[in-house]
Amino acid sequence: MKLFQIFLTALKLGCTSFGGPIAHLGYFHDEYVTKKKWISAHAYADLVALCQFLPGPASSQVGMAIGLSRGGILGAILSWVGFTLPSAIILILFGLGLSVIDVTNHKHWLHGLKVVAVAVVAQAILGMGKKLCPDKERLTIAIITSVILLFFSSAFLQITILVLSGIIGIYFLKSNEVLPHDSIHKGKKSIGFIFLILFFILLFLLPILRSILNLTEIQYFDSFYRAGALVFGGGHVVLPLLQAEVVPTGWVDNDLFMAGYGLSNAIPGPLFAFSSFLGVVSTTSPNGWTGAMICLVAAFLPSFLLIVGALPFWEQMRKNQWIRKAMLGINASVVGILLAAFYNPVWTSAVFSPKDFALVIVGFLFLEFWKIPSWLVVITTVLVSFVVYI
Repeated sequence: MKLFQIFLTALKLGCTSFGGPIAHLGYFHDEYVTKKKWISAHAYADLVALCQFLPGPASSQVGMAIGLSRGGILGAILSWVGFTLPSAIILILFGLGLSVIDVTNHKHWLHGLKVVAVAVVAQAILGMGKKLCPDKERLTIAIITSVILLFFSSAFLQITILVLSGIIGIYFLKSNEVLPHDSIHKGKKSIGFIFLILFFILLFLLPILRSILNLTEIQYFDSFYRAGALVFGGGHVVLPLLQAEVVPTGWVDNDLFMAGYGLSNAIPGPLFAFSSFLGVVSTTSPNGWTGAMICLVAAFLPSFLLIVGALPFWEQMRKNQWIRKAMLGINASVVGILLAAFYNPVWTSAVFSPKDFALVIVGFLFLEFWKIPSWLVVITTVLVSFVVYI
């Protein structure tokens, strides 16, 4: 009965949580802390802090951790399934629909989705920048990161910059933040250690298997696992990582990529569910639902392994000043990564005319200042695009 409640609660959140990762954490707090009282406010804040430290989608990891505390590993899995299922189904059906529709005859609304994605990412950058770059030192890290990636862009370079930003954070940034503390079920350290080792084994073994076996399924699993393993700062940051994996390789056309990303901002649930759409529309992936499931599971698996693995060790991690200072630098660099992605591919693939720019600034106005829900702004922009682009 407890496991069923975990799944139903997560499913409810998966159907109603609009607005992106930050909004999701608000919905989670209302449901898990205020209404059901499954976790205290301090323990919830402690959990959010941990998930901000780890790579992966923070809101999904918080849900997994709460499911873990209530029902063990199976509870964590059911929490993820419930929260992810609605958005994944919508995006898969959207991708399957595009496979039987001549996209060239529907450029107006596809372009509308790309244009509104510009406004959504701009709002995400502004919100993350205010929180993660509140001083000149961290803002400088963000800008330098962005400049480097605008000139030289690669997944390896992004990892290198994140590591260097963490080192800079240790030596040059100050952390006066005192994290809240309360008890939370953490699991056994031995089990946690196994999950952490498995995370790194897959991260380094999959590229080797990919080169040896040359199987399509392993190629996709490796690309999406790596993207999910290297995302710091929330769902929006997965955009440049996934784009680098699927567009240059020819797996997904950039127009389809941006259209799917735009739609993912109009529906509830985690932005990482966007990976299921890419699995459907990719030119060489296994057909239909199979490809979607491979990409979806691969993208979320690192965050699952990390949260189950790290939770038992969090008490020691949260007290380590080096780790906290390193994360200040890494989080600032994340803002720079997203800022570079804002120009390419987000801006360059969507804004070609004064009409495009007009829709972007109106969408941004409604999102940031009028606080209109993102799903409503996306739907409205798509409808307006039928008129504007005639």
